[in-house]
Amino acid sequence: MEKSMKIATLLGSAAAGLLIASSAAAQDPVVRTSAGPVRGTDEDGVHVFKGVRYGADTAPVRFQPARAPEPWRETVDAKAYGNTCPQITSGEVSLFASWVNDTPQSEDCLFLNVWTRGLNDGKKRPVMVWFHGGGYVTGSGSSHGYDGVRLAKRGDVVLVTVNHRLNAFGYLNVAGLTDDPRYAKSGNVGSLDMVQSLQWVRDNIVKFGGDPGNVTIFGESGGGAKVSTMMAFPPAKGLFHKVIAQSGSMSLKGFSPAIGTAIAADIMRVAGLQRGEVDKLAAMPFEQLVKVEAKSKSRGAFFRPVTDSTVMPRDPFDPDAPPMSKDVPLLVGTNQTETRLNIGVGDPSTFTMTWEDLPERLGKTLPGTDVAALIAQQRKLHPGDNAGDIFFRVNTWRNYRKTAITQAERKAAQGGAPVYMYQLQWKTPVDGGKWQTPHALDIAFVFDNVAKSRSMVGEGGDQQHMADLMSDAWIAFARTGSPQTKALPTWPTYDAARRATMIFDSKPRVENDPEAKDRALFADLPAGREG
Repeated sequence: MEKSMKIATLLGSAAAGLLIASSAAAQDPVVRTSAGPVRGTDEDGVHVFKGVRYGADTAPVRFQPARAPEPWRETVDAKAYGNTCPQITSGEVSLFASWVNDTPQSEDCLFLNVWTRGLNDGKKRPVMVWFHGGGYVTGSGSSHGYDGVRLAKRGDVVLVTVNHRLNAFGYLNVAGLTDDPRYAKSGNVGSLDMVQSLQWVRDNIVKFGGDPGNVTIFGESGGGAKVSTMMAFPPAKGLFHKVIAQSGSMSLKGFSPAIGTAIAADIMRVAGLQRGEVDKLAAMPFEQLVKVEAKSKSRGAFFRPVTDSTVMPRDPFDPDAPPMSKDVPLLVGTNQTETRLNIGVGDPSTFTMTWEDLPERLGKTLPGTDVAALIAQQRKLHPGDNAGDIFFRVNTWRNYRKTAITQAERKAAQGGAPVYMYQLQWKTPVDGGKWQTPHALDIAFVFDNVAKSRSMVGEGGDQQHMADLMSDAWIAFARTGSPQTKALPTWPTYDAARRATMIFDSKPRVENDPEAKDRALFADLPAGREG
């Protein structure tokens, strides 16, 4: 009898557990998208949908535009991030440790993630669509740094992060190696994936409480380059209404078809294929193609959209701002010492560089430049700097600040919509402060994710204050087209005469033409490659 009672009790407990689990599942938010219903989760008052499919598996259409997903009837769980698009795995970066969120690689990778406070409630929340960094070659929308709970809750916005094809899978211009019309758009299919995700937003975001008529696209580093490219990408016209480019103004120009074709021909050579055997490259296992990229001259890291006659008929911001986006407001800026991360991570000796080392080191990055004169001018302008400080400043200007200013100048000269410029100068205390204001530091503040970014921002300071300042400004821009908030001094629009720039630091301020002497000194420096 006692044994039977224990069994009954256990069965009763199990049944109760099943009922509780069923009840919890029944309460999970469900949204019927254009392809089928998806079930998300709730976190801290925010509805979260991860791994929502916006495109079909791209493996059958490698180097071709993606297809729409096959519709489904049964509710699909959207509780975990989707696959990462194929890429060469980068080494560990201590500053990024808090953000790492590895997911499997697959060509079935066209997924997006949504965070929102309301579903089907008739409200028109601003929509913010984030395109991740990593150039056009690495990364995903699944980083813990991009978690959208706090931003969605803070600003009552709908946040979307996106995965799209990268490197050779998204930007290999095989169109120059074959007459097959299937591959005519191969140099831009990664950007066409982004367009497809924006079309998904247009068609579905009302059900997630968002306003398809108020969409801001934003991104950092390669993501900033991507949103800048979207401003000149005809298939994207009308799908977004505001743009924020963070440390990503490098795509003033795309690759010419000739450059894109040369990269593709080299990859074919490394793969042991003849110039016209594109179908064989398209059928190669994706893991093998990734290895081929790594062995090629591109090293799998030299890709960007192709300025062709098929998809992208002109360069994004060269020789001027794209007429297509004349009426689209732009917020653009950089971090003060970006390359302390980009260069310093790979070469720690740059932090202990001597004055004797500096001429040779700068000469390698600036061939044909009178580096001795440049160093002398920098030492005069910044007498307290050491050799490493000057090295990082020169490279930050040539790779980031110079192109951001050019982009802002050309957009402002166009008229039609306001341009706002910023520079982040707050310094992270991590590792004794050696990184100062590195590339990607702004992500923690824009997403209000200080707690998820300790490896980048550290602890024991005014990190949350910086997040309050920047996230509220980004939310205000997404809502109204102006980043002005009560916590910031008056933020004028940018023009080439005044060059008003918001300096984000513990005490934010506006400076007209900050670092003006450096800007004049670096005017003729050749721009660096996209990071």
